[in-house]
Amino acid sequence: MVNIEVSQVATAFRARFGGNTGIASESLVVDGTPEQKERWLPLLASGRVTGCFALTEHEAGSDATALKTMALRTGDDFIITGKKCYITNAPIADLVTVFARTDPYSTGANGISAFLIERGTAGLSTPPAYRKLGQHGSPVGEVLLEQVRVPASAIIGGVEGQGFRTAMKTLNKQRINLAGLCVGPALRLVSEMVNRARTREQFGKSIGEFQLVQQMIAESNTEVHAARALVLETARKRDAGGDVTMEASMCKLFASEVCGKVADRALQVFGGGGYIADNVAERFYRDVRLFRLYEGTSQIHLVNIAKRTLAAADAGRAL
Repeated sequence: MVNIEVSQVATAFRARFGGNTGIASESLVVDGTPEQKERWLPLLASGRVTGCFALTEHEAGSDATALKTMALRTGDDFIITGKKCYITNAPIADLVTVFARTDPYSTGANGISAFLIERGTAGLSTPPAYRKLGQHGSPVGEVLLEQVRVPASAIIGGVEGQGFRTAMKTLNKQRINLAGLCVGPALRLVSEMVNRARTREQFGKSIGEFQLVQQMIAESNTEVHAARALVLETARKRDAGGDVTMEASMCKLFASEVCGKVADRALQVFGGGGYIADNVAERFYRDVRLFRLYEGTSQIHLVNIAKRTLAAADAGRAL
């Protein structure tokens, strides 16, 4: 609900605190040791510490199990080497959750561990933020690891080889949060479309009186309501302890696609003015394009939903 409200004003501001309350802390919430939780969760919740979730690599995006960052044991420590990219909050993060392969002979999801690494640790660096299409207030960048030495106690949960499972549990919840982040801008844009349609006049009357403009508004409002209903239903099911792995993918897929369509229609309603920088339609059009890419592209979620739907049918479970 907070994501839906705040993102109606600024998706970048939501990303600033949402990283801490979502993806940067959820690994600790689901799998952290009591000591790790006690040390870091209050700092992340208060905002005194900024966190980031360093999973993605240039060759490990949709196929996150292809990561090449290595963490080799030496006595009671690990030496980590690798490069992460497209990491939200990386340029300003005080605490980095790094996913690395602790078993050099493993493949796929096996042998991956999650490490908590503090800024200032020798060998850890974050270059300047990328220049991006949108969300200019939300810094995104790389995490470079050059012979970074950390103790074994830095592994989330204290158990090697569980990192990919931790990542998937984290993303399962975060995809619902992200879907809420998609609903907010879409709600705002419907309101902006209506205001524009009422005040802009052509051919002697407001453009809101033209049926093709009304169609864009009606379709957008209907789809946003459907996305919000799906997000809230899925969130309630998760709060009740249900397995929402498939529904979380559905939320992220549907809400992000709806948000993109609504942003496109809003710019159309604003006309030439919508293409001018600093117009609300132009800003949201740029900001929301990312939603269909991160935390699983639309195409990856389609594959996940299909696999789980077929598996449920084979098992005789309700679809």
